[in-house]
Amino acid sequence: MKLSYLQKGEGKDIVFLHGYLASKESFYPQTEYFSKKFRVTALDFPGFGGADPLEVAYSVSDYADWLTEALAALNIKNPHIIAHSFGGRVAVKCLSRGSDFDKAVLCGCAGIVPKRTFKYKLRVKTYRVIKKVAPRYAEKHFGSAEYRSLSPVMRESYKKIVNEDLREDAKKIARPVLFINGDKDGETPLSSIEVYLSCVRDSRLFVMNGCGHFAHLENPLAFELAAEEFLQ
Repeated sequence: MKLSYLQKGEGKDIVFLHGYLASKESFYPQTEYFSKKFRVTALDFPGFGGADPLEVAYSVSDYADWLTEALAALNIKNPHIIAHSFGGRVAVKCLSRGSDFDKAVLCGCAGIVPKRTFKYKLRVKTYRVIKKVAPRYAEKHFGSAEYRSLSPVMRESYKKIVNEDLREDAKKIARPVLFINGDKDGETPLSSIEVYLSCVRDSRLFVMNGCGHFAHLENPLAFELAAEEFLQ
């Protein structure tokens, strides 16, 4: 696969990992800010932005494998990681393997699967029944808008990603991690981040009041100052 990335600045490496359905440009305020003191690299994951589309359905582990190879190709060693949402999943997977990373800042970090309610289980069962007799209707009326916007290969990848719980991976992390989360984040609520905090031994939490899932874009300066203090 070709690499789609932007790189600027000099010094210690920081690698930015974007969220699902986003791209390397989603960290524009942060790449501008940190490139004054660091060499920053923002990557497009396969299937997103300017990267090649997926030909097979990737799991979180597949994306972690790809990231390891991409950083080696760019000769990036021992970088700090700043990731958002899905990018946090990939970072957690890499960190759990003892990857050559330094510190990690994970914003709105996804990867903790909530306990499935009876309503959720009933909806999944209904979807599977309807899919057998009316697949087009099922695909159109079930699942999130995000899921329905995906190609067939990306849908299979999406299901692999969102159904994998990473708390056991998080317990293996031996690097310092700062979790940053908006107190109004409905996608990755603070309850999920508290699970991560209980799993990752050397971890901290910075809560951004009044912010949602995209806290790094809603209040860029507060995010950048908190991340910079932690990285230094």
